[in-house]
Amino acid sequence: MRFTSEQHLDDGILERAFTLGGIPGILWTPVPASSSPAPLILLGHPPLGLGRMYPRLAARARHSAAQGFATATIELPGSGDRPRLPVVDRARADLRRALEAGEPVSDEIIDALVLPLVDQAVPEWQSALDTLLSLPGIGGPVGYSGGVISIGIRLAVVEPRIAAAGLFAGSFVPRSMFEEARRVTVPLHVLLQWDDEGNDRQAALDLFDAFGSKEKTLHANTGGHTGVPQFAGDDAARFFTRHLKK
Repeated sequence: MRFTSEQHLDDGILERAFTLGGIPGILWTPVPASSSPAPLILLGHPPLGLGRMYPRLAARARHSAAQGFATATIELPGSGDRPRLPVVDRARADLRRALEAGEPVSDEIIDALVLPLVDQAVPEWQSALDTLLSLPGIGGPVGYSGGVISIGIRLAVVEPRIAAAGLFAGSFVPRSMFEEARRVTVPLHVLLQWDDEGNDRQAALDLFDAFGSKEKTLHANTGGHTGVPQFAGDDAARFFTRHLKK
C-alpha cells in the first residue's frame, strides 16, 4: 500500500488516499486514535467512480468515525480511471435499452452486468483487507456496508473476517446469488426504500427471505432511491456498534 495524500478533516478525522496494486482507495481513521485498535468498516458503493461518490462516502466515514470506527473503500473494477470491463459495459447498454423500451430485463443481462464485477471485486476487497488490518490502530472485527448487494453477499460468504454486513436492497441480482445468500450466516441489516424507482420491491423481499442468517433485519422506509432518511443511518450505526464493538 502506498499513501498518496493525507489530510485532517475539520471534525478530527485523518483521511488518507492510497493505491494498492494499482487500485485507488481511501482510508479514514478517527483522531486521536483510541488506545485499542479501531474496528474497520469497508464502505461499498455503486460503480460510479470514487470521485463522483466521494461526498457520500466521506459523509458515511464521518458518521462512522464519530462511533469510533475506521472506514475504507476502494475503486471498483471498470470504474474511475481503472480499465473498462467491456462485458459489463455491453450489459449496461442492454439494460438501458430494455428499460427504455419497457421490456423485462433478462437473466442474461443481469448475469453479465453483475457477475464479472463480483468475481473481480471480491478478491480485491480481500487483498485490501489483508493490508488494512496490518496497519497500526486498525483491527477486527470487520463490517461491510452498502454498495452493490451482490458484492456484499459474496464477501459475507467467502471472507471469515466479515462479522456483520449492512446492505442496501437492490433488484438486479443474479439468480445464482440467491443460492449464495442462503449460505450467509453473519448478522445482517438490510435497508429497503419502499418506493425505489429502480428497484423491484418483490425481488428485494425475496432476496431478504433467502438470506441464511439467524439474525437479519429489514428496515423499509417510504421514499425513492435517494430519499434515505437520516434515522436510517443512525440505525445502521447502532447495528455495527452492537456487532463490531464487543
